[in-house]
Amino acid sequence: MIAGVGTDLCAISRMKRAVENDYFVRRIFVAEEIEYAMSQSEPARHFASAFAAREALSKATGLGIFGMGLSAVWVRRTDSGPIFMLDGETSGKLKSCGADKCWLSLTHEGDFALAFVVLESVG
Repeated sequence: MIAGVGTDLCAISRMKRAVENDYFVRRIFVAEEIEYAMSQSEPARHFASAFAAREALSKATGLGIFGMGLSAVWVRRTDSGPIFMLDGETSGKLKSCGADKCWLSLTHEGDFALAFVVLESVG
């Protein structure tokens, strides 16, 4: 059963300006995300999609971005697609929202990065 759905759109040009500030980057993203984005030809695209993913998850849970914590959730890129990584507290918050699984889809087109999240309850 679906326990929540969220989506977010982030302008890559806006993120490109934001990530010029190292304080912003280190406050929002974890080392794994920074390393991944910086290894790509257009880092801002990947920062934008990771940021949109956090926002989409916050909408799906109803917790809000600050209710989850900015660096308590991050995106890991795997061979089978992007997945969320959660710290222990945030994992507990997800369970309290009735979610057992979290599905994430990311895409980029033109100046936009989009994230779509589905929370699933399997119980």
